[in-house]
Amino acid sequence: MGQGTPGGLNRQGLPGDRKQDGNDKKDKKFEPAAPPARVGRKQRKQKGPEAAARLPVVTPHTKCKLRLLKLERVKDYLLMEEEFVANQERLKPQEEKAEEDRSKVDDLRGSPMSVGNLEELIDENHAIVSSSVGPEYYVGILSFVDKDQLEPGCAILMHNKVLSVVGLLQDEVDPMVSVMKVEKAPLESYADIGGLDAQIQEIKEAVELPLTHPELYEDIGIKPPKGVILYGEPGTGKTLLAKAVANSTSATFLRVVGSELIQKYLGDGPKLVRELFRVADDLSPSIVFIDEIDAVGTKRYDAHSGGEREIQRTMLELLNQLDGFDSRGDVKVILATNRIESLDPALLRPGRIDRKIEFPLPDIKTRRRIFQIHTSRMTLADDVNLEEFVMTKDEFSGADIKAICTEAGLLALRERRMKVTHADFKKAKDKVMFKKKEGVPEGLYM
Repeated sequence: MGQGTPGGLNRQGLPGDRKQDGNDKKDKKFEPAAPPARVGRKQRKQKGPEAAARLPVVTPHTKCKLRLLKLERVKDYLLMEEEFVANQERLKPQEEKAEEDRSKVDDLRGSPMSVGNLEELIDENHAIVSSSVGPEYYVGILSFVDKDQLEPGCAILMHNKVLSVVGLLQDEVDPMVSVMKVEKAPLESYADIGGLDAQIQEIKEAVELPLTHPELYEDIGIKPPKGVILYGEPGTGKTLLAKAVANSTSATFLRVVGSELIQKYLGDGPKLVRELFRVADDLSPSIVFIDEIDAVGTKRYDAHSGGEREIQRTMLELLNQLDGFDSRGDVKVILATNRIESLDPALLRPGRIDRKIEFPLPDIKTRRRIFQIHTSRMTLADDVNLEEFVMTKDEFSGADIKAICTEAGLLALRERRMKVTHADFKKAKDKVMFKKKEGVPEGLYM
């Protein structure tokens, strides 16, 4: 038994062993369990050679991503540069050839080139041309001219020596006609016109209403007026009313002075009149305002010089355009003159000019209104009495009243005053009336 005792004894029953177990419990501390390696569904492990060859997924760093984008942009730029260089090398021979062909064409055309008119096409390579200073010629048409756009009456370019057709003027509008078009509307409106209520009403009925509401004239069964003439003393507001019409209407406004229709060479004046009305018809609805019509519209008589006959031919073309074989459509004509008694009766007959609007010298009510318009922005002193000038017996036109107000302001500025006094108006009135009536020395025109 003694031999089996050590082997048969229970080690837990030994006193020494119990003491040792107590020390182990004191030394051991609580440790939390390790977190799971993966949250979610358990991933199956891949087996076989594919699992050994698979590379792990590597997410690029932010700096690496930016560098990659930068390199991609550099690559795109280099590709664009390479394409541009390739196109330049491919197109350079074509540009050199085009430049060489262009120089040959310029040598054939010559310099300078004459401007003429195509009268008639004979065949594909020949035509009859004319210029304003010479006869007609039978010439050839060069091969590089676009023959589809050639038609009788068009403006062409001719060689300066052999007069061959070398080009076509695309813009057929006369430069003088394009200058006549009013691009920027005037600042004057109907509110700036003192009095003239009846005249404003008549010009609205004859010019503006047919363009804006043509159905009214159709319903009542009449044709709207083709044109009006404004006549009266100088300075009574004829041109001012035309400016107000241009300001208020949205139609194309063409402004002409009668002296512009008088040209140097024969046939240029009638041609300019035709161009004027052709452009007005193309840009319709439009209004043609011819100021100082007495420059070309005087009564016909036996002319003894070529210039007088040319003026009469210009007026005949104007008569034809106002009421000829072709209808004018939405083109209204406004004429203005100071001497209506000198105009040709054929120009003033109904059918050409359907309404005559007279501009008399202003009456007392109109004078008061004109003075209010011109003094509305002036700084007046307390002693100013405008009724004295309104009730005067002197014959004032609207331009005279404006001149009096302007002269009074200049007199106040001369004395370094910011207010215009009654004495300034009296001096200004005397000065304006002296210039108007007695300012011309006697015997100057004798």
